[in-house]
Amino acid sequence: MIQAIPAATLILLRDRAEGPPEILMVERSAAMAFAGGALVFPGGRIDPGDEALALRMGDGDLAPRLAAIRETIEEAGIAIGIAGDVAAMRATLSTGAPIGALAPVDPSALVPYARWRPDHMPARVFDTWFYVARLPGDAPPAQVDATENVRTLWIAAGDALAAAERGEARLLFPTRRVLERLAQHDDSDGVLTDARRWPVRTITPWIEERGEGRFVCIPDDLGYPVVAEPTDRAVRG
Repeated sequence: MIQAIPAATLILLRDRAEGPPEILMVERSAAMAFAGGALVFPGGRIDPGDEALALRMGDGDLAPRLAAIRETIEEAGIAIGIAGDVAAMRATLSTGAPIGALAPVDPSALVPYARWRPDHMPARVFDTWFYVARLPGDAPPAQVDATENVRTLWIAAGDALAAAERGEARLLFPTRRVLERLAQHDDSDGVLTDARRWPVRTITPWIEERGEGRFVCIPDDLGYPVVAEPTDRAVRG
């Protein structure tokens, strides 16, 4: 199996008066080696600083949550589980300072949702934890970082999927499957209930030959409404 880079991402939910919740997504720069031009949830690799703070907090398993919080500050200018001036936090992190240099962090708002670990590329494979959380009422507007991403947007899961169908958005295979799962729910309560209902088990997609052709497949017992996609349609990295 290809060696994977530990990573984490955050699915941030914003309820509306009417319609399903909106989700914070960022459009990655087309120049990025991984997922260039794709719509993704804020996230990235787990840094040594995330691991160090998790150990100081007494639980090394918190590192992915801390990474998801840090990356969301860096990429979108929104802080979850940490109080203070977000612009100042972002400026501090931009110098290379670890998350431990910021105010105390409470990662309890992040609920485990999924874990994806592909095994199909010769390089740049990520073992990614997905978390879900509600947007705090006092959160500032999302702000593009203008380095890794070129746009931030709040969009309902179904609308993101429809944009991809129209050729207006690029979605990686795991992102599309996660959005399909999110689109089943009318509010953030439903998403969070779903997150707690299903076990988090590492998903490594595989190729399956069927009568209709070759498909990229995932397990059918983890809450995903679509578990197979033709290889010529799937966007993988």
